[in-house]
Amino acid sequence: MFFLVFLIAFVSRNHGTKINHRSSKHVALFIFGDSFLDAGNNNYINTTALDQANFWPYGETYFNFPTGRFSDGRLISDFIAEYANLPLVPPYLQPGINQYYGGVNFASGGAGALVETFEGSVIPFKTQARNFKKVTAWLRHKLGSSEAKLLLSKAVYMFSIGTNDYLSPFLTDSLVLNSYSHSEYVGMVVGNFTSIIKEIYKRGARKFVFMTLPPLGCLPGTKIIQSKGNGKCLQELSDLANLHNRVLSVVLLQLEKRLKDFKFALYDFNTDLTQMINHPLKYGLKEGKIACCGSGPLRGVYSCGGKRGEKHFELCDKPNEYLFWDSYHLTESAYKILADRMWGYTNNSYNIGPYTIKDLFQLP
Repeated sequence: MFFLVFLIAFVSRNHGTKINHRSSKHVALFIFGDSFLDAGNNNYINTTALDQANFWPYGETYFNFPTGRFSDGRLISDFIAEYANLPLVPPYLQPGINQYYGGVNFASGGAGALVETFEGSVIPFKTQARNFKKVTAWLRHKLGSSEAKLLLSKAVYMFSIGTNDYLSPFLTDSLVLNSYSHSEYVGMVVGNFTSIIKEIYKRGARKFVFMTLPPLGCLPGTKIIQSKGNGKCLQELSDLANLHNRVLSVVLLQLEKRLKDFKFALYDFNTDLTQMINHPLKYGLKEGKIACCGSGPLRGVYSCGGKRGEKHFELCDKPNEYLFWDSYHLTESAYKILADRMWGYTNNSYNIGPYTIKDLFQLP
């Protein structure tokens, strides 16, 4: 275990150059969210294998060992960092991290906007924001108030949050959806999310990058919940994601009006992923519905790695041909396609709002 921790730390420190805080050329990247962006924070918390990915075959392609990323290789945020000429952004909890000039990654697999989402097994969004507050204090101590304020206002803040708030009632015995209408529940999730975004803004953030929720009922792991193997999407779950996405768009426009210098890019992850599921060949992939790693129908049973109760699992030979790596997460190949579309605007890119993430890195 010690060797694995050492190796993870070594790789994170040696991919890319170290950021010099006096350089005016770099723009820091701060990352918040769930397993779509978690670079390994859950390696260092007391949780179960359900919320960890620090075992084989995770990480088998690019890193050649498990880093804690929920994929065979790199995530969207890793590619975005590369395009912004930053090194890999390290997990906040990784031992030995002693500077934050280039940003840091607070994301935690399983986290949600609601503290109750997988409570006790993950780092909730609220706690991630609290950790960011500690980083801002560190920056002020090191740089002084005005230089820290400049670094924080120039930085880009990337978020993927909400997926687990809607997944958890379907994956656990929770009856929460019996107590609220869909609109009430979405209102709670987006309300919590919004209040935490305002806290991060208060600490100096100005440039925000958001992703819509994916088609949650159409993942291999959710298709098998009620489908009896017929491969149909779980419509109630996708409906919740769609409602969340509509409300999120409205809320972000309100924040843009109310908060001075608040700028945002909203990437339509939902539309792109739906297209990739239904038309993988158009994106250079061969398989859009079956996961590379897992068991059962569509390899939708969350058994990849054999440490989550079910020891048996199947592993495909060519992850780069698959959209889904495991029951809920994507392959490095898919994340690179999405990052490319997120970074640059073309007529068939699904970027909503006035900016792309590339614009935000280039804005003063």
